[in-house]
Amino acid sequence: MYSLAELQAQLGAFRAKLAEATEHTNHAVELLDEARETIVTAYEQAEPWLPTELAQAYDRLREDADHLAAAGELIDGYLARL
Repeated sequence: MYSLAELQAQLGAFRAKLAEATEHTNHAVELLDEARETIVTAYEQAEPWLPTELAQAYDRLREDADHLAAAGELIDGYLARL
């Protein structure tokens, strides 16, 4: 069983990893935005086409970012109650 200090340290470490995962997810969203812009720009003189996978990946990453944010809020609330 963890002491309060150990539990706080463990949750703090988890929160740090969660923040890192959120940063990576947000960067992936930015890269997808850049890819979308590049594809659209390349086809400006033709009918723009975007692969359906791009939209699916974007939607999934946004969902992941939302889940990470929710987990972070839960951890912050739990730490505040400790």
